[in-house]
Amino acid sequence: MMRGIRPLLRGSTYAGMLLAYCGALASLPLLACALLVTLVWPSGPYGARAALVLVVWAALIGAVGLARTTRRALIAVARRLLGVPLPDPVTTRRRASTSDTAPTPPASDPASPHPVGISGPDRWRTPLWLLLHVALGWMGAVVSGLLVIAGLTLPASDWFRAEAELNLFGWSARAEGGWQSWVAALGCLLSAAAVCAVVTSTLRWLAPRLLGPSSAERLALAAERELKLAERNRLAHELHDSIGHTLTATTIQAAVAGEVLSADPVAARAALRSIEESTRAALEDLDYVLGVLREQKAETAPTRTLADLPELLDRLRHAGAVVEPQLSGDLTQVQGTLSRAAYRILQEGLTNALRHGAGGPIEIRVAAAPDALELSVVNGTGADTRTGTGTGRRPGAFPTSGHGLPGLAERVRLLHGEIEAGPDGPRHWKLAVRLPVRLSA
Repeated sequence: MMRGIRPLLRGSTYAGMLLAYCGALASLPLLACALLVTLVWPSGPYGARAALVLVVWAALIGAVGLARTTRRALIAVARRLLGVPLPDPVTTRRRASTSDTAPTPPASDPASPHPVGISGPDRWRTPLWLLLHVALGWMGAVVSGLLVIAGLTLPASDWFRAEAELNLFGWSARAEGGWQSWVAALGCLLSAAAVCAVVTSTLRWLAPRLLGPSSAERLALAAERELKLAERNRLAHELHDSIGHTLTATTIQAAVAGEVLSADPVAARAALRSIEESTRAALEDLDYVLGVLREQKAETAPTRTLADLPELLDRLRHAGAVVEPQLSGDLTQVQGTLSRAAYRILQEGLTNALRHGAGGPIEIRVAAAPDALELSVVNGTGADTRTGTGTGRRPGAFPTSGHGLPGLAERVRLLHGEIEAGPDGPRHWKLAVRLPVRLSA
């Protein structure tokens, strides 16, 4: 019993009824316009003219529901008064892509919203909501209003020692005073509250079905979520490649500076300068990524390409690594997405060489051909890759997340390239990547 009474005691029930009342009141100007039709046919039968007014009234209400602003306002009001979690109408935005693999949209109007088109049966859901909203509002207002009046009138028969009689659509009820009138009044008031609960429950059931996302909007929402996940995944790769490399290099450079601080102050100062340059570059990447994650207006994304490869190799040398680069072909012809991806691939390969290598020479090969760009990083492991015997450099000094090679493989796959990573002889490890040049545009 308490479960049945509980909705009658909730404020949200009467907030929903207020929404129904507002719909009924808002339709009055349209009803006045519909009544003008009777002036065109003054001599027609009363029933026909009444039906014509109702048809025109319904058509005007439906026409109002076709406007996009109407739907947006209805969603906001229903969300507020009904407590239904309705998302705002979906809009797509053209924006300049920051992904290494996504195409760049047209430069004109890069951030203008475009509402998702609604067609077919979905287009008539908002007019149908308005019609049902208005119908429920009038029905609830009339029935609950009469019941409230009855609930306030019936006790008057006891106050004034008179009989009270109610007539409604041919049905009549008479209260002769005493406790019967009070019981009948209480029943009328409870029935009015029950009508409010029924109207509110009906509106709550209809709202997600008629004001919720259409099929096209659900597809757009899924696509938007996919874009956000792809963007966050790309940012995670950027952080892993940039910050991971910087922390590895600066850790080694700080150790080198500490070892030679007394014996070779010049080398120590050079290592400290390299740490400063590396961390400054990493801070730029970090500021950009955090700006995107906070959905702030981000600055231009720091883009590093193969043109920045000499600077990367210099930082490795300051960290004490022996780097043996082999560059062939015209690297200046490698532009755009391909050049940026190649830089990140080499950066990740060199970071792994610093973390897990044995301290021997790191061989880097970059070969630009007309149809492909080939990259490789080879480093010593300090252990026999066939037997696992031997020791590497500072085992366990650099914990690994296990995301480096999978991230590289995904980046190469998106560029339709090929990747190989594994032992190269008994004591070497090799990362080899081949990227087709035709995708550089």
